Amino acid sequence: MTMMILGLVLFLGVHSIRIAADGWRSAMIGRVGELPWKGVYALLSIAGFVLIVWGFGLARQQPVQLWMPPRGMRHLASLLTLISFVLVAAAYVPRNAIKARLHHPMVLGVKVWALAHLLANGNLAHVVLFGAFLVWAVLSFRAARARDRAAGTVYPAGTTAGTLGAVVAGAAFWAVFAFWAHGALIGVRPIG
Repeated sequence: MTMMILGLVLFLGVHSIRIAADGWRSAMIGRVGELPWKGVYALLSIAGFVLIVWGFGLARQQPVQLWMPPRGMRHLASLLTLISFVLVAAAYVPRNAIKARLHHPMVLGVKVWALAHLLANGNLAHVVLFGAFLVWAVLSFRAARARDRAAGTVYPAGTTAGTLGAVVAGAAFWAVFAFWAHGALIGVRPIG
């Protein structure tokens, strides 16, 4: 569990700089340049991610069960992860109504994904991992909305084609992940 927590601190810490120290971040980018900043950011993020994956794998070998979620929570988690995949896709598909309305669909997608996994899993490693991501996503969304208000950011209106594209892309990626990749990469088949 120690490796996973260290990875979470590193990964979410790097991703929290805009939440806690946006002015310092801008000053550092101005001082060292955007490419070196992104390089260090990427290296620290990858290192944190590797530690999370490794630590979570170790923690799963000796699970500490806190509660047994009802079976229905797995079905709810499947629905919520579908929604989270659509939200993440909406962050990338141009001119969709989801992004026009919610402004930061990727962070909302992380929130929904983390909540889904908290509802469906009752062991300590899951609570720490997904609870940390949920708290981070809540704080990140708040900070992003505050930056938008301060900057007067206006998001372009969505189109039907853009919105449909986001929904179809999100649903397709969800299907691949739910029916195949989750089992192949994580060892747990949520569906099937």
